[in-house]
Amino acid sequence: MPDRHKQKKSKYTLDREMPGAFEGETITRRRLISGVVHGAGGVAAAAFTLPVLGFALGPIFSRVPFSWQTIGVPSDFNQQTYVNKVITIVPGIGEAGYSLAYVRQRSSIDTEPADQYNQYIALSSRCMHLGCPVRYVDAAQRFMCPCHGGVYDFRGMVAGGPPVRPLDRFYTRVYQGDVQIGPRYSVNTELERFSARDPAQPIDGIGQFLYPSRFDTSVLPGH
Repeated sequence: MPDRHKQKKSKYTLDREMPGAFEGETITRRRLISGVVHGAGGVAAAAFTLPVLGFALGPIFSRVPFSWQTIGVPSDFNQQTYVNKVITIVPGIGEAGYSLAYVRQRSSIDTEPADQYNQYIALSSRCMHLGCPVRYVDAAQRFMCPCHGGVYDFRGMVAGGPPVRPLDRFYTRVYQGDVQIGPRYSVNTELERFSARDPAQPIDGIGQFLYPSRFDTSVLPGH
């Protein structure tokens, strides 16, 4: 049977005959310093890890609010060339949230099925190689990327260089007499619509499964 009268172990390190003990202390300096160092290491690791996790997981819990933007009236656009329109893609951050869209009327060369959202063709200015801004050259009827030589034809299809897919597009509509532009979406080489992908992400074939859409991408209801 255990000895009920067994003396309780002292709380003082000197009584417990611990190496390096001093009279009156309840924890050795070595253990105290070790605990402080470990605690500081944990704080430093949290300071590094938490922002990274917030950056990676933040888009899962936030979606860009969807809104249509008026960019003109039907008479502002034609089928022969593109009109530059500055649009807001990220509200509330000033000029950093602006982007450029190239807009024209739909014509007979546009072979994808027509619906209420593509009577006006609006192409993104971001190259689908690494996201550099492309420029439309009217004389050549080509979009040119100055960074790595990407070239797109009049419809925004890849005509040369490293881009992995056609230029992204924006939904458009005519509402109360105004032409409006909506969320961005991506297309494959057949001009099938997909939720917006990042540059350098092909979406033909297995690519559409390898590169899922971003969680913070705005889409039209039902898409």
